[in-house]
Amino acid sequence: MCADKRSIDTNPAKIPLFNRELSWLEFNYRVLEEALDKSNPLLERLKFISIFTSNLDEFFMVRISGIISQVRSGLSITLPSGDTPGELLNKLKERILSLVKEQHECFTNEILPELKNEGFEFYTAKTLPKIYIDQLKELFMNKHFLILTPMAIDPAHPFPFLSGKLLNLLIKLEGPDASQPLFAVIPLPSKNRFVPVVTGNKEQKYILIEEYVKLFADTLFKGYNILNTCTFRITRDAEISLDEDDVNLLSAVESGLKQRDRGYPIRLEVENTNDKELIDFLYQNIQFVKGFDFNIDGFLDLSSFFPIALTPGYEHIKGQNLPPSTSIIFKDQKKDIFSTISKQDIMLFHPFESFDPVVNFIDTAAEDPQVLAIKMTLYRTSGDSPIISALKKAADNGKQVTVIVEVRARFDEAQNITWAKQLEQSGCHVTYGVVGLKTHSKIALVVRDEEEAIKRYIHLSTGNYNDKTARIYTDIGLFTARKSFGMDVSAVFNLLTGYSAPPRWKKIVTAPLDLRTFFYERINIEKEHALSGGKAKIVAKMNALIDMEMINALYEASKAGVDIYLIIRGMCRLKPGLKGISENIKVISIVDQFLEHSRIFYFYNAGEENIYCSSADWMERNLDKRVEILFPIESEPLKNEVKSVLKIIQKDNQKARVLKQDGKYYKVDLKENEAKVRSQRELYNYFYRKNNPQKDGTDFEFIPKASPDNQYITGEITTNNDKE
Repeated sequence: MCADKRSIDTNPAKIPLFNRELSWLEFNYRVLEEALDKSNPLLERLKFISIFTSNLDEFFMVRISGIISQVRSGLSITLPSGDTPGELLNKLKERILSLVKEQHECFTNEILPELKNEGFEFYTAKTLPKIYIDQLKELFMNKHFLILTPMAIDPAHPFPFLSGKLLNLLIKLEGPDASQPLFAVIPLPSKNRFVPVVTGNKEQKYILIEEYVKLFADTLFKGYNILNTCTFRITRDAEISLDEDDVNLLSAVESGLKQRDRGYPIRLEVENTNDKELIDFLYQNIQFVKGFDFNIDGFLDLSSFFPIALTPGYEHIKGQNLPPSTSIIFKDQKKDIFSTISKQDIMLFHPFESFDPVVNFIDTAAEDPQVLAIKMTLYRTSGDSPIISALKKAADNGKQVTVIVEVRARFDEAQNITWAKQLEQSGCHVTYGVVGLKTHSKIALVVRDEEEAIKRYIHLSTGNYNDKTARIYTDIGLFTARKSFGMDVSAVFNLLTGYSAPPRWKKIVTAPLDLRTFFYERINIEKEHALSGGKAKIVAKMNALIDMEMINALYEASKAGVDIYLIIRGMCRLKPGLKGISENIKVISIVDQFLEHSRIFYFYNAGEENIYCSSADWMERNLDKRVEILFPIESEPLKNEVKSVLKIIQKDNQKARVLKQDGKYYKVDLKENEAKVRSQRELYNYFYRKNNPQKDGTDFEFIPKASPDNQYITGEITTNNDKE
């Protein structure tokens, strides 16, 4: 039954596929929909406007830049979606223009007026009341006058290099001789865009930095008259090209980061102005890609409004505060975390359940005299990471600490390099994984000297060791002390840090070694069951589905009669509902208060119901070009809990969107008298109830148990003796 990769026909002409970039834009539109939705709280809408903008920035910097490179090189190919790079670029332009227009209309016509009603005001140079001029001028002369650097542009002063994504002010001036107009650029500070005018007493009044500088720009050009100004912003190619043969990967990435700062311009955003000379001057001096110029009616760079959405107070216009509950298993602080894990497998569902036990796991290991070694992979972590602090402390305490730091994690490269150097200085053994492969797996291993023998404690996760994102990303983590898991995890670290032939795995499956083949086998098992007349079902939850071979395997399974339910947050190239091809496949996407990030794979397998979690999506890069892991959920109570989570997600009829054959996503049609289900709220309530059961004074543990209709999990108070 094992699927042979070579036997799968992946000729693009024969496999129905959506284009991945257009699919991504539809995902970002689902983000924008949360801002357009008037039923959402005001600051929640502002937050999604900001996220939409930052998402689009990154899309230009990475994906659009790649397509432009193909067009510029004259590459004559037909993409899997049937488009040439040039045709695709035109489609992307058209869709992006419509999305940006809708975004700014929403922000200007709906969100800004409502913010004003709540006491938020964002002044321009024209709308600032005169009573504030003197106080702002004093601030300007004492601070910003000393910081800003006006740059003349003339034959002796060429147009300056301007960093990507930052705001700049273009000034048109009249000289003393009043002849030809002169031009200058002022790069604006990258931080603190909002200059306070009045804050407090239910008022938050600001003037934006570009408007503030316009007010007093004449102080920077003594003897010249300012004729006009406009704000503009450049987006640059940010893809880093690395020489994988470089003997020092760290220095190669550092060098690549410097190259990123000088990437070629892709997009130009300009404040809408009637002054044609200003616009023409920019067009002559910035060689951006034709068609990717955006004249914006209103403020540029709405991503900068994210901190405004987080302004303290104003709870009545924010999303509901959903603090994580502490897992009932970890509530008793007197219980040793290692003895707790040794008794049973434990799963944590973030952000519904607290990330603190994961931090405590590493922190306790750093202090515990019986702990001999700690090994971890780090892909992304927070700026003031308690995990990093614990690892440093462990090294100080004489533990053997080994950390695989992925210094190529896109847009986190600089921070990861900083962590790598700090960890090395603290005495940790730091490596950067395998040449040519990003280490994307999430693994922590603690080796402890106990009375009976040396014992291994493991944490595996679908998400990063980042205490900040663990509050807003949905992820699943597993604690286990099973010997079989320990042997596999030790083997993974040996592969990553030294020279070791791949072992015969007992529990864990890895990419790029065997994860792709494993998924083919699982899909084909369901296909064989369907062909023999049995029940066959697959439920897969992930961030992206774009790998052609995996999609074709799903098409073949659907043709055989396998019931396939896909929960894909972002890009999905698979076309559902095609007669004779994918009519047994349903695809939904959920965009809500938390970012859906967990990867879960369910296979019915003739009633055995195999469930796996993974760090990998079904993308070529995850399956073939990264170090990823997949791990099984073997404890029956935990399997039941994961099934419950999947069923609740499948019942979502509020935030779920269904993918149709036209590549668009549509709201779920509510049936008559059907109860409204918003899965993230349902899951939050479920885990809160699980971790706060009514007790009669006896210290029992909560064990999930399937309800009679197998729809949800109900609580049963008992003890858990499931252990290896």
